[in-house]
Amino acid sequence: MTVHVASVGMGRFGKRPEGLIDLSAEAAHLALEGIGRKPIDLLVVGSMFAHGPHGRESLLPRLAGRLGLETASGYRVDSSSGTGGMAFHAAVLALETGRFDRALVVSAEKMTDRSTAENTKDLSSSLHVSEVASGATMPALAAIVTSRYMERHGLTSRVCDVATVHARAMAARNPNAHFQKPVTLEEVANSRPVALPLRLLHCSAISDGATAMVLEKGTGPATVLGLGQGFDALRIVDREDLTSFAATRIAARRAYESAHLTRKEINVLEVHDAFSPFTLIHLEDLGFCGPGEALEWFEKDWVGLNGRLPVNPSGGVVGRGHPVAASGLAEVAEVALQLRGEAGAHSIGTRPKIGLAQTISGIASHNLVTILGREAS
Repeated sequence: MTVHVASVGMGRFGKRPEGLIDLSAEAAHLALEGIGRKPIDLLVVGSMFAHGPHGRESLLPRLAGRLGLETASGYRVDSSSGTGGMAFHAAVLALETGRFDRALVVSAEKMTDRSTAENTKDLSSSLHVSEVASGATMPALAAIVTSRYMERHGLTSRVCDVATVHARAMAARNPNAHFQKPVTLEEVANSRPVALPLRLLHCSAISDGATAMVLEKGTGPATVLGLGQGFDALRIVDREDLTSFAATRIAARRAYESAHLTRKEINVLEVHDAFSPFTLIHLEDLGFCGPGEALEWFEKDWVGLNGRLPVNPSGGVVGRGHPVAASGLAEVAEVALQLRGEAGAHSIGTRPKIGLAQTISGIASHNLVTILGREAS
């Protein structure tokens, strides 16, 4: 059975005064308006924190009540930063059973009303308990991965700077992105250290935001062609290689196989750059270039809006902002908008026929790949 993205709803990412329910409802209403408010029989909600002013929110029933979906079925999913991608996959698989006709998928996070220390602690819950016990954080482990990648391929921290400049330039064209101004290589290189070689502008920002989609059975301008998931050791010391993410390679192989496609047929790419150097690792793991070759793609602007393979036209996580659960769905949403011709100022040069979205959980321990196309495979 075939499933397609019928509409997309997304508010602005950034520091927002609204709470989690309001952010979720905003995106959901935009998606529902896109289909003329047709009936929804499945609601899938994703949130890592489900944080409200009085503690954890009963997000699923509250949102169902707010949207008037009390007669729909529903469930909430959580896979840390991969939550949005997982919510999309779960909805697709549910529709493919034939039990549902139309699903509303919403992923949202409210983060800016909490301190950096509180958010850092909660984000660390996606790491191995031994790493947390030793005081490791997401940026610290990402810095280890980045250092190993640079050392293996004879690169300097310029590789991180180039990726951030690309992300911010793309985000400046996206009215929903957290960051609306480009940055220079010098500004990135001189930003304050976080966990060297990573600096502040190499890291995704704490943001508020929500993304919503309506999925329907049948084909459309953004039809689901392939899905793939993969796992790697949760504790990074147990991995065979730190310069490549095995979970992405596994997920990509499965997605390509289920879509009956190869990477040569992908026209636009959205990857989960929680830290800017991860963009290069993802490009290599997805098969678009060999190990250590991704920097050339950025320096020659092959990843630009008019390049051979536009990467993160939305600005990615570094440019768009990172309301954790919403990011994975935003990646799929961007591919759908490009395919549907609805991306506006951040449309790539030529409307694509096939696009790929990649999402990671934690330090790439559970990754998801989604392939969409304008025609059923």
